[in-house]
Amino acid sequence: MKFTENREEVEKLEVNMLGYIFYEPSSRFVGEHPEAALFEASKPKVAVFVDENAFEILALAKNFNFEFVQLHGKENPKTCALLRKQGLTVIKAFSVDESFRFDTTKAYEKEVDYFLFDTKTPQHGGSGKKFNWEILNRYKGYKPFFLSGGIGPDDAVDIKKLDHPKLTGVDLNSGFEDEPGLKNIEKLKRFIEALK
Repeated sequence: MKFTENREEVEKLEVNMLGYIFYEPSSRFVGEHPEAALFEASKPKVAVFVDENAFEILALAKNFNFEFVQLHGKENPKTCALLRKQGLTVIKAFSVDESFRFDTTKAYEKEVDYFLFDTKTPQHGGSGKKFNWEILNRYKGYKPFFLSGGIGPDDAVDIKKLDHPKLTGVDLNSGFEDEPGLKNIEKLKRFIEALK
């Protein structure tokens, strides 16, 4: 979420969480001085960071009343554990391609609440590209995960076919935008209906 009115419209839909990006190079960065109303959501909020200092994350989470943090960089298990001990629900993102080894996630299993599997790109997400979802069959861990990376309005049917027992949700972003950070409400509505 980047725009208050858009956030208010999205929140009326059957979505479970709202994401906010606190990574300056991202085109969806909330900005240096976002208006307070942007964060006045009644649904759970996810603050997304890339290699940010743990104490900065805690300060932002407290200031804007975030319950979830999504870590998209090279954060280590100790950082995840520290944030979790402070009461935050931690989602650790991993960049996936054909060579990804799911045993990489094992060191994090006791320190996070969820994983997120995104498409590996030179950037930290936001590419609008999918990875081969069949790779998910290699994941044998016990932590639930979110699917991310290039999901678009026409993917609901294929997502419904995924029967991985740990798939807990989907992260919708660039495929549902009119511009970075501005979600298209009609595309979201249609996708949510198709996913039911």
